[in-house]
Amino acid sequence: MKIIYTLFLFLFVAYFANGQERFLTKTGTISFFSKSPLENIEAENSQVLSIVDAGSGQMAIAILMQSFLFEKALMQEHFNENYVESDIYPKATFKGNIIDFDKIKATETPVKIIGEITIHGESQKITIEAIAKKTQVAIFMTGDFYINLADFAVDIPSIVRNKIAQKIKVSFRFNHKPYK
Repeated sequence: MKIIYTLFLFLFVAYFANGQERFLTKTGTISFFSKSPLENIEAENSQVLSIVDAGSGQMAIAILMQSFLFEKALMQEHFNENYVESDIYPKATFKGNIIDFDKIKATETPVKIIGEITIHGESQKITIEAIAKKTQVAIFMTGDFYINLADFAVDIPSIVRNKIAQKIKVSFRFNHKPYK
């Protein structure tokens, strides 16, 4: 009888462990834009890792800072060496929850994502408005939000501090596929 109970418990746990469906992308895209009187600053990173747990609505994102590509190599160098110091802080992360995840449909649905973003070793609570769409084979998410560089202890040299916007617009696109 013990063997039957043990077997039943094992199958029960295995069933629910598989029931926690996760969706993953390794090719999510995050871009940012900052308007400047001298020259606009923009970059894109298409190597963003993001995972969504469909059972709980939890979401995690990891971004390698050196994977941001700029139009000009000098901007990319300054970004990595002088601003985000990617040799010391190689990645940015986000951990949070998609509110009312179970209400996302096959049509575009507005959602809120609440969590904590860490950039340059500093963490801040953030609420992000996004658009999500869920099918049997993917979860699509897009959205925009703003960050203030001062909130993340990013040192901007005084010579350029007044010439660039302190708030930066961040945009994202994710196409999560089932992951087991």
